[in-house]
Amino acid sequence: MLAAELESLGAKRLRQDRGGVRFMAALDEILKVCVHSRIAMRVLYPMGTFTSEGADGLYEAAHGVPWEEWLTPKTTFSVDATLKNSEHDHSGFVALKLKDGIVDRLREKLGSRPDVDSRDPVFRIVAHLSGKSLTLSLDLCGDPLFMRGTKQAQTIAPLKETVAAAMLQAAGYAGDEPLADPMCGSGTIITEAGAIATRRAPGVSRGFALERWPQFSIAARPLLDDLRREARAAQRPAPHPLLASDYDVDALTATTRNVASAGLKDFVRIEEADVLHAPPPEGPPGLLITNPPYGERLGSGGQKGMKSFFYGLGTSLANWHGWRMALLAGNPAFESAFHRKPSKRTALWNGAIECELLQYQARAAPAAPTPPTTPAAE
Repeated sequence: MLAAELESLGAKRLRQDRGGVRFMAALDEILKVCVHSRIAMRVLYPMGTFTSEGADGLYEAAHGVPWEEWLTPKTTFSVDATLKNSEHDHSGFVALKLKDGIVDRLREKLGSRPDVDSRDPVFRIVAHLSGKSLTLSLDLCGDPLFMRGTKQAQTIAPLKETVAAAMLQAAGYAGDEPLADPMCGSGTIITEAGAIATRRAPGVSRGFALERWPQFSIAARPLLDDLRREARAAQRPAPHPLLASDYDVDALTATTRNVASAGLKDFVRIEEADVLHAPPPEGPPGLLITNPPYGERLGSGGQKGMKSFFYGLGTSLANWHGWRMALLAGNPAFESAFHRKPSKRTALWNGAIECELLQYQARAAPAAPTPPTTPAAE
């Protein structure tokens, strides 16, 4: 899905890797990805891939990169490390050894070193260590792209905006049909759907790290100004209603705040309703898309209680005639208990939880019974 999105934004020579997509792009195309991508978590500029063994290998790899072409003694930086099947068991240790190599290199080349700033660095250096393969990159965006800059409140186990966007893309939602989320939580799916329906670019109101880079800032800022201006000019009112509902008052309060912060309060209707008992909304049908609880938020009852909930959910949603459905299932018992066979399934990860987006075709309303006729007497 990310590869398809990047291609639509003008990226070339795409190559799908595990957990990411490599592509070629000019600066204006890179910035377009930063502003418009709904699915990407980060946009990284690779500085090199190395074979690294032991602590010395980490140091030597970092020390061998020409950081002086990017950082100056006045630009702050941080190092974030992720590990997979590594001889090292602590990402903080890996980040520290890499930081030492970077600092020593800059001190040798520039005569002094920049400061480390873990809160708001000018340069965020991202390290991926898989086995002995180490990739070092510069993060062009800074804060992860799921941080749209509009979320004001959240509930327990919130869904990331990028996962919600991937759900909507997988379900084929383009903003041109009614949409409902009857278990809205803090409103992440509904605000992402609202952004799609109103054609609001996810990065239009946030800043990016490369705007502060000495090498890119002069060229990037006017390009970003143009992209943001064009993005705002393309916005429109939502052509169809969006409904967010939940039985939990705190969830509805969070949704209300987040919808308002996203500038969508004129297009989203928010209602208190229990999905197990509430009728479908009035008006033409469209897409029902939601993230049902996986088990940790239903209190006691265990897996038996979950199966009962999923069964009741399937029974209730069977009354949503004409609505096609997409539900993110994070519990293995969901599909059988929901007692309906999906027409399509898409593997997704919600954080560390392996899930499936299960899609169901719309069901027609049952035909009204034909009244009995009385034969005419002759």
